[in-house]
Amino acid sequence: MALEGVILDVDGTLVLSNDVHANSWVEAFAAYGLEVPFEKVRPLIGMGGDQLIPKVTPGLNNEEGTGKAIAERRKELILNKYTRQITAANGSRDLILKMQKSGLHLVVASSASSQELDILLKIAQVDDLISEVTTSDDAEASKPAPDIVQAALKKGKMAPDRVVMLGDSPYDIESAGKAGVGVIALRCGGFSDEQLSQALAIYNDPEDLLQHYDSSILGTNA
Repeated sequence: MALEGVILDVDGTLVLSNDVHANSWVEAFAAYGLEVPFEKVRPLIGMGGDQLIPKVTPGLNNEEGTGKAIAERRKELILNKYTRQITAANGSRDLILKMQKSGLHLVVASSASSQELDILLKIAQVDDLISEVTTSDDAEASKPAPDIVQAALKKGKMAPDRVVMLGDSPYDIESAGKAGVGVIALRCGGFSDEQLSQALAIYNDPEDLLQHYDSSILGTNA
């Protein structure tokens, strides 16, 4: 069956931000007297704060008290300090242009807030190309829950079996899988092939996928 569209993750996929996000969490936890090592946080990047905070500090959540303050501090740090450290992944804009030229319907599905996502899409140099987005604001729970992917399907009016997702983390794969969507994974988010083993295919970065576009799922199912 021909593909109708692609659901796009952004962090770690279109922009190189995962280490930056981990550092911002470490600093945010430290601001409230919690010493959380980078090595503990980094494997969890790709989850939203609603999932990450209770994983790192059982008993806290992002809705109230210290957990909420930590989440707000992390967002502040990303917006005001760490954004300048984030760069576009190799080939992001060219891949988006290629997919659009191929007639694919593109919808973003990100665990970021809408405010953060606006900045990230500018960094990826695709903010002028993509208008349909779903964020943590559109979902009850972030990845690896399926809510954001389901919201993207609904926004794009697309059936799960006519879509693939482009992502970088095992949480993208889990989230999409629960929504009935397969994933093309990219290594540029820093996860291993073993961690991405449930993906339909794995490429290094957007440029690598672009170079192999015609033989990829995107090209062969057009």
